[in-house]
Amino acid sequence: MADTPLVLEHSIEADVSPAFAWKFRTDITTWSDPPATFQLDGPFVEGSRGLTLMPGQEPLAWWIRDVRHGDSFAIEMPLDQATLRFEWHLGAVSERRTKLTHRVILAGDNMGTYRKQVEDGFGPNLAAGLEKIAEAMVAAENAARTRAG
Repeated sequence: MADTPLVLEHSIEADVSPAFAWKFRTDITTWSDPPATFQLDGPFVEGSRGLTLMPGQEPLAWWIRDVRHGDSFAIEMPLDQATLRFEWHLGAVSERRTKLTHRVILAGDNMGTYRKQVEDGFGPNLAAGLEKIAEAMVAAENAARTRAG
């Protein structure tokens, strides 16, 4: 029997419209987590396959799951008898403000093998990473507004 899943979660509010937040977060060209790079085979839709590429390592495959357009999606990475899931929830606070919630979930019969790596790799960086994404979103929306005149 599997242990209780490990759940790491952080939320932040960003001064961007919910529509822009969704467009930004589902455009993998905006994903920045050096030295990792990301590829997506096809459109950002349920079931599409992606890869995380790290220098000197085998590519890590993942799939897009549970897409609720404008609201939430998940990225699911299969591991050996476990699953690492990254959930994104985007909620309207107002017309110009969006609440972003990022949840990392490790589950499965063999999750103990990965627990420390996930806790150490994501736990200390979850808040700062989400703040970085929110700042990039705000800058991108401001730039888009400036270009639009």
